[in-house]
Amino acid sequence: MTTSKLTHSEFFTLDIGGMTCASCLNRVEKALSSIPGVEAATVNLATEQARIRIKPGTASLEDIINAVEKTGYSAKESTPQGNASRDVAKSFWAADGLARVVLGFMLSTPLFLPMVLMPFGVDWSLSGWWQLALATPVQFILGWRFYVAGYKSLMAGAGNMDLLVALGTSAAYGLSLYLLLNSSHAHELYFEGSAVIICMVLLGKWLEARAKQQTSEAIRALQKLWPEHAKVIDRQLTELGSSSIRPDQYRDLPLDQVLPGDRVWVLPGERIPVDGTILSGTSHVDESLLTGESTPVKKSVDAKVIGGSLNGEGALVVSAVAVGVESVLSQIIRLVEDAQTQKAPIQKLVDQVSAIFVPAVIVLALITGLGNWLYLDSISIAILRAVSVLVIACPCALGLATPAAIMAGTGVAARFGILIKDPQVLEQAHRLDIVAFDKTGTLTIGKPRLLQLLAFDHVKVSADEILATAAGLQLGSEHPLARALIDFAKDQHVLPISTSASTALPGIGIEGIPMTGAFAGHTVRLQSVSSLENSSILPAVLKKAQDFFDQGHTVSVLMDASSSQDITVSSNLTPIAILAFGDELKPHAKQAITALHALSIRTVMISGDNLAAAQTVAQSIGIDDVFAQIMPGNKANIIQQLQTSSLFSSASSNSASGKKHYVAMVGDGVNDAPALAMADVGMAMSTGTDVAMQAAGITLMRGDPSLVADAIDISKRTWNKIRQNLFWAFAFNTIGIPMAAFGYLSPMLAGSAMALSSFFVLSNALLLKRWRPSQLSTQ
Repeated sequence: MTTSKLTHSEFFTLDIGGMTCASCLNRVEKALSSIPGVEAATVNLATEQARIRIKPGTASLEDIINAVEKTGYSAKESTPQGNASRDVAKSFWAADGLARVVLGFMLSTPLFLPMVLMPFGVDWSLSGWWQLALATPVQFILGWRFYVAGYKSLMAGAGNMDLLVALGTSAAYGLSLYLLLNSSHAHELYFEGSAVIICMVLLGKWLEARAKQQTSEAIRALQKLWPEHAKVIDRQLTELGSSSIRPDQYRDLPLDQVLPGDRVWVLPGERIPVDGTILSGTSHVDESLLTGESTPVKKSVDAKVIGGSLNGEGALVVSAVAVGVESVLSQIIRLVEDAQTQKAPIQKLVDQVSAIFVPAVIVLALITGLGNWLYLDSISIAILRAVSVLVIACPCALGLATPAAIMAGTGVAARFGILIKDPQVLEQAHRLDIVAFDKTGTLTIGKPRLLQLLAFDHVKVSADEILATAAGLQLGSEHPLARALIDFAKDQHVLPISTSASTALPGIGIEGIPMTGAFAGHTVRLQSVSSLENSSILPAVLKKAQDFFDQGHTVSVLMDASSSQDITVSSNLTPIAILAFGDELKPHAKQAITALHALSIRTVMISGDNLAAAQTVAQSIGIDDVFAQIMPGNKANIIQQLQTSSLFSSASSNSASGKKHYVAMVGDGVNDAPALAMADVGMAMSTGTDVAMQAAGITLMRGDPSLVADAIDISKRTWNKIRQNLFWAFAFNTIGIPMAAFGYLSPMLAGSAMALSSFFVLSNALLLKRWRPSQLSTQ
């Protein structure tokens, strides 16, 4: 552990030990937030982690850890693999292990057994001194942890679950000891109450630990995908045949020693250790735990592979591109961890309640004790009812309700290729009534082909020279249409003409000056039809391209722009040719729209294509509304208008005038990022750009549009679990405290109910693990 000033990292994670309830969480969070230089701090009870952002150079790690320890909890810097890599369910003999639970019940059984036998007419009980002998080790050995933690919380000026348990059981034990020393009637003793309470709390904590372990299984499953070593081939070798490598030609290196550019040999049945590109070999690769794709994907030379995926039947040589924290697997783990440690907005209410919960419970217990003493004139009954109030009110379930559901929901979603990185998405998703799609790369495959190049009648230049000129403009571009144009030129054995002064025109296209050919010295421009919206030549272009639009194809126009001085003015442009591109719809595009309609969600497509082309695609898959010829910068404006209903007529059944709509945007490109950020829920295809994924709250790892409905479904289910858990957590206390105060719950039953409430909340959250995407659930 380093204690030096944090001058390079503004964000880090601590593992927190000793938290037991929502009050603990609030106290740690308050202590962290009060440290000078801490900009933000959030603590998660389910993961037992704190995430802190600080100003560089203002606080040391030692300062942060000391602040946590002063509140009565332990803290240490988290490992790079995160808290989920730890064994959350303690070992059998550990402090929170099953051994203490078993031992506690062995000692307590003779104490409460007479109560069980009494209804059957069996009048038997231990002597008071035997009861004292059995209850004392339970109270002060097995229950010592409650005294220690309760004392620390009291010294920190707050209370927690441990303080309530310590006060309640001590009161019951003390009353029993007083009666034993002053009376010979063993049946008036309450040692069984204090002992069973401690046993039930220990059992509840053990069950919580077991359930927490299951909620974080998704991250641990991802972490287990990392192989420990990689077979790195000597860089001096020129022979890369995947089946001809000898043992003396590679080194078995630890994964953290593998660098980008290394060539890695992957045998059949091994996990691929790095993100990279296949240099040699052919195989099927199982990426199911990374993308949710259920069937292995065929991979050959030049195909990209993801580290952690399972190689099939063929040996591969892979050139490493990304290793360690830069890999896709690391990014997935980081996104899931971030989602599981952040707080949903509804948690703010829970935090406000938890901050005053324990002091309020202690006051209620005092009022209960005094009220029953005055009314019943019995100090023993008054103390027992006060003890019941203290025990039933432990706020464990309240602290676990939200994070447990978030962990389970985001974990199972990640397993099937849906990465929910922002818990706020969970609160918004159940309200969604409109989903807007980008077209290219989202509903379509995103790998268009040049179908036809059609010159205008006045142009007396060969088609090959026009193709060479257009392809020359796109050299070096990674845009899908650019790749399609260059690939077509290559297939036609046409050499692109180099250009000078190439300039990308955002929202329009690209222009440059060909070095040779018929257009040498001219400024030529390849641009979208939508960018000609106010041009006088638009009618001629539309007439020439109408047949292509009717078939749903994308059309670009090659222009001679030598006479134009302003890229925003199209009046001086001379059209040279139109280029028609075709892009296939994704296999499940229509299924995706049908699934959204089944959820009563309106679908919209926002495209830069001509209206006729966009409508053709929309009609083929059943999209409700189309917004075409939309410049990239205007997509966010469309989203904003969809949210305020101003784009729909008042006659629309889904869109009453003035109604606030909740809109999701689905896209994959840089130009989609503003719209993704503007939408209530942004969903990015992982097949797109990093910018789009950073702007979105949900990333769809397979790039499959049918995952959109699945993402909404699991988000809704997770949100419902949060609400159910909070309802039951509050219900247990709302119903239990009055029952305990009026004597309808004995201390033993109160302890059982308290443990049951936490277990119920966690078990309810774990039901999310049974969720399956629609495609799998129907198979």
